[in-house]
Amino acid sequence: MRHYEIVFIVHPDQSEQVPAMIDRYRTMVTGPGGRIHRLEDWGRRQLAYPIQKVHKAHYVLMNIECGRETLTELEHAFKFNDAVLRHLVVAMPEAVATPSPMMKEEKARSLTGKEAERGERPDRAEKPAAEAPAQPAQPTQPAPAQA
Repeated sequence: MRHYEIVFIVHPDQSEQVPAMIDRYRTMVTGPGGRIHRLEDWGRRQLAYPIQKVHKAHYVLMNIECGRETLTELEHAFKFNDAVLRHLVVAMPEAVATPSPMMKEEKARSLTGKEAERGERPDRAEKPAAEAPAQPAQPTQPAPAQA
């Protein structure tokens, strides 16, 4: 089995259907023995350019481990689902389970539940002491008036 990162965007009118779609895709992957390492719902976001006269869409990220047959079945499901505007599948060298950079924003939420089990929030990490506020600048002496 190989590792893949999948991002798909859903038409904003179908946003309420996203949880059902995620469940369907989750069972497609885990049914034949695959695993989901990371599953994130990024919510509605602005598109870089309009697709079918739509300016916003619902984004979902999945990092999975599955066989070629399962991946073909997933791509087929994306292709023939009218609600999925675009999808991207990238082969990864290893499993990725750490939160993505998009998870640092308040709107995004992880669907794997690993952060919730540990009671952690990835976007609330403490700042290191090196990022302490700088000391106020010393006031400068006014230049002497010239006559």
